[in-house]
Amino acid sequence: MTFSHLPLLVLIGFSLTTLLTLMSGCEKSLSPEDRPVAVADEQPQQEQTALLEQTDSKSSPAAQEEMGLEVVTLGSGCFWCTEAVFRELKGVKSAVSGYSGGQVPNPTYKAVCNGTTGHAEVIQVTFDPKVIPFTDILKAFWETHDPTTLNRQGADVGTQYRSAIFYHNEKQKAEATAYKKQLDASGQFKNPIVTEITAFEKFYPAENYHQDYFKLNPGNQYCQYVIRPKLEKFRSKFADKLKKEESTEK
Repeated sequence: MTFSHLPLLVLIGFSLTTLLTLMSGCEKSLSPEDRPVAVADEQPQQEQTALLEQTDSKSSPAAQEEMGLEVVTLGSGCFWCTEAVFRELKGVKSAVSGYSGGQVPNPTYKAVCNGTTGHAEVIQVTFDPKVIPFTDILKAFWETHDPTTLNRQGADVGTQYRSAIFYHNEKQKAEATAYKKQLDASGQFKNPIVTEITAFEKFYPAENYHQDYFKLNPGNQYCQYVIRPKLEKFRSKFADKLKKEESTEK
């Protein structure tokens, strides 16, 4: 880079650090001014408990069977990105950001970011298998992140960013395992897939300000320069799989 480029960087309001952060795909590294105001405050415990109870009631085996729905829990780096992607797929009823795969009950965002709880950032996806088969969920999952980097997505490093599928039944386990083997054999990725395929145990919804983050914070720099390009690429590749109202959104 020459000094002639510096005025342009100043003009668009970025420091080199901010540019590298936006390229990294990591909301944790954003400077305080780029984060939502609420990030500084942990969600009151009673609110998180209420959200957990609501999520559990909708994703219980009985509720799934009654409505003909399935649930799977997926980790692929920043849940802001993953949630924005999966909410647009036809047949997906909900995609809730949260934490799974750890040992500490009721983890907070700060604790998960510190890597002390063992949890991964995940989304819990409730979907209608009559509209979108589980194999299409897997396709969207594996094609919207790098599943070959252990405990890392771009510059985001730590076990909380691991690629993971927390299956909710044996059928999901079998299909995910077979799909992973097929991808490795196909050579689609240069390196072996390191996605863990593990039995689901518990899901903790993330604090309220993380939910539907892209839609509610369109002016945020991370949303503009990281999530939006990724979402546009996803929309182009999965155009026939999108909800009508989402496929026409600009």
